[in-house]
Parts: sequence; structure tokens; C-alpha cells
Amino acid sequence: MGPAADQADSPALRDRLGDVIDDRGALLRLYRDLAVLRRIDEQCLALARQGTLALWAPIAGQEAVLVGAARASDSHDHLFISYRESLMAYLRGVPPEQVLPMWRGSALGGWDPAEFGITNPAIIVGAHGLHATGYAMAAALDGTEDGAIAFFGDGATSQGDLNEALNFAAVATAPVVFFCTNNQYAISVPVAQQTAVQPAQRAQGFGIPSLRVDGNDVLAVLAATRIATAHVHAGGGPYFVEAVTYRLGPHTTNDDPTRYRSAAEMEAWRARDPVERMRGFLADRGMLAGSDDDAVRAAADEAAQRFRRTSAELPEPDEAGIFAHVYAAPHPLIDEERRAYADYLASIGQAAAAGPVGSSTGQEAPR
Repeated sequence: MGPAADQADSPALRDRLGDVIDDRGALLRLYRDLAVLRRIDEQCLALARQGTLALWAPIAGQEAVLVGAARASDSHDHLFISYRESLMAYLRGVPPEQVLPMWRGSALGGWDPAEFGITNPAIIVGAHGLHATGYAMAAALDGTEDGAIAFFGDGATSQGDLNEALNFAAVATAPVVFFCTNNQYAISVPVAQQTAVQPAQRAQGFGIPSLRVDGNDVLAVLAATRIATAHVHAGGGPYFVEAVTYRLGPHTTNDDPTRYRSAAEMEAWRARDPVERMRGFLADRGMLAGSDDDAVRAAADEAAQRFRRTSAELPEPDEAGIFAHVYAAPHPLIDEERRAYADYLASIGQAAAAGPVGSSTGQEAPR
């Protein structure tokens, strides 16, 4: 594909872009979002390499999925995300102070999902598909306009939880969008070794309509998300979107992708970089001035510096805090595990940073 937002020119998708495709301001905002996420991601990756963050799951190459889907959804769409969509929360208004604590290891979560309409990241692969389905089924029973969108990777389509969610949603005609970000790899396992058919085709086996879209084209993702959400809000039941993209960086900062990917493959996908494609689309149409580029770079740098400042202000991880809020009330199993962990830390000459080692109260301080 060329540098322009090619797939958005297909009739089915273009019909959903009437308010955007010729609006210079709207297109520039999408470009700014893409560039901002790229810079934040670069900053967080550096912070993890420096030891300030405990871990980071890079999004480079997948920004169009996050931006297109976030900007197409509205307040009635509750987003259920996995770890690689954390910065989608930032697009929904969650401040860095609430995005970063989980990645620092100083908290088990970050923000109130009800306030921003987006859940904290799910670490267990595919499990949140059931959460999204349950939420959507409850919304339908309550007679509200709410729906859900579950975001997951291609590897999650091999998990039992997600397949159960697809079946439940289809049978219950639940207003939930299943959004698969197919970035070609489940850590080191390529898609061809995960499934004999495209993920979008698998959804059809459950009776769920699906759409496969260019995930490196922010306009195509925006249009596809609008198609999917309109379908579920009109009472059509669940819908499945597969966005085909590529993870340019490692799976997480604990991964070395050079062990399973070739340099040639990387370069082929770099030519389809979603940030540069959107910039090229604007430039080709005479919608990008030098001052626009300067403003986008300034916004991206400012956002990245805010994340860096925030990371420096986060508290040190609290080893004992991992046992807080597992249950709402005291539980003997948690007491036993807390004591065993304290004994382990003592055996290696390390004391828990904070927190009791005796009985749980169920009233630990919020984290």
C-alpha cells in the first residue's frame, strides 16, 4: 500500500467518513493523536529500559488501531482492553498519573473504569472477552444504550475464554464488538501457526458478522469501528473486527523479537508505518503545513515529558500490597499466602516494603 490512507477510499468504509475525510482539522487531530502515542510509547519503552518502569508493552506500529477505535467510539461504548491498549485510556482522558502505576508495579490498577468508560488492562489473555460480553448482556437486560468493545490480539483467538465469549454473545445477541488486533505474532508464534483461517473468518463460525480491515490505516479503523458499533447499537447483536497490523517493537521489554523475525519482514512493515502514512495522506492532499508538523511534534514531546515526570514521582512498589483487595473481606487463604511470601522475602534477606504479615482486614488502603 502507498503512503495514503488507501483502504478508507473503499465505498463501504468511506460512507462512514463523511464528517472526517475532507475536514482538515479532524484529520490533523488524528495525525496528532498518532504522533503523540508514538512519542509516549518511545518514552515509556526508554523508562522501562532504564528501570523506572517494571515493564512496558510497546505499541509502535499499532497506533492506528488505538486512535481509530478510540475516536470512533462514544460514551455508550465501554472499552475492555488488554495490556497493549493502555494508552487508549490516555485518549479517553485518563491522566498519566493513573496510566503508569501498574507498569511501575506500584499499584494493581490505575483508574475508575466507570469514570472514563474503559477498564484497567487485562493481563490474562482473552479473559476480558467474557467480561465485555457480560457487561453487554447486562446492558441489554437493563434496557440501556450501552454496548461494549473488547480489544485483544490474534493470540487471544486461540484461548478458550474468548471463544466462550463469542458463543455467549452470539446466542444472547449481546451488543458487544470483538476487536482483534492481528499484529502477526502471539509473542513469537506467527498467525499461520495459530489458525488455519483468518481470525475474522472464525467469528463467522459462531454466527457473528465480521470485517477485516487495514489496521495501519487510521481512517479505515475509524470507519470499521463505526460500522461495528452502529450494528450492535441497532440491536444486531455482536460484531467482529479484525485489524491487520504489525508490532514493530518487542512483545514486551522482556522480549527479543530478533530471535523470531527477520530484518526484511520488519522493513516491509516499516514502509506501512501508520504515523507516516497519515502524514503522507495529509501532505498529498495539501492539508499539512510546516507549522502543523511543528505543533504536532510539540504536542508529542509535551505528552512524553509529562509521562516521564509522572514516572519519577510514582512510589516504589510495595511487595505486601499484592495481597490487598483480592477479597472484599478477610480470607484465611490470603493470610496464609501473605505469611508465606513474607517468609520467602526474609529467606533471601529482603523485607516487604510495607503492609502487615498477620491477618487480613479486608480494609487495606486503596492502591
